[in-house]
Amino acid sequence: MNGSNEKRPLRVIVADDQAAVREPLATVLGLAEDIDVVAAAADGNEVLETVAAGPVDVVLMDLRMPVLDGIEATRRLSEEHPEVAVVVLTTFADDDSILGALSAGARGYLTKNAGRQDIVRAIRTAAAGQSVLDRTVQDRLLATVRTRTPNPGPDPAPGQDSGPGQPRSRPLPDDLTPREREVLTLIGQGLPNRGIAEKLFISEATVKTHINNLFAKADIRDRADAIRRAIEAGLA
Repeated sequence: MNGSNEKRPLRVIVADDQAAVREPLATVLGLAEDIDVVAAAADGNEVLETVAAGPVDVVLMDLRMPVLDGIEATRRLSEEHPEVAVVVLTTFADDDSILGALSAGARGYLTKNAGRQDIVRAIRTAAAGQSVLDRTVQDRLLATVRTRTPNPGPDPAPGQDSGPGQPRSRPLPDDLTPREREVLTLIGQGLPNRGIAEKLFISEATVKTHINNLFAKADIRDRADAIRRAIEAGLA
């Protein structure tokens, strides 16, 4: 009988339309003791079929694939299998790809410059319910959100619209702790969890706890939403 504390490996699908990419990547990831690559898929439909056939924890998803692309596959997974985390691994780091994938529900976004350890760390982080973004992607996302977010102004009068293209910002709740505001500020500056931990001299586990509390209190969906809220609040 196995010990009750023994953790099972994370069940992972590697999705990429290029066999020369997905097969070596699946082999390399399978060397990690806590990762079991259960399938390699060539398009989004294969991902959905594999997830429907058996339990899966994380999909490592390319974006540009035939039949069903990575963004649409991510959207359908978010709707039909929200328990499955998606980490995008792609050569593309343009605004539309990043925002499209994160809006569809991706929990992580890496470029193919990422090393094996970075990818393994991202899979573990996503499986634990946290977001992870490549530093290049964070910087691009931060610049994009700053460009697209209007300068905060006075709230419109009751019954009055904010105006076309001017979404009304949501104020942060009053019950955020000073530490949660600090964490939101650093997220807004593009720091990953490890960077926040080093900056505040706390553990990554403590950072994750603050992020979970912050997201719940402020109704923040994901890291992209957190960056936007930090900018709207003047914290970043």
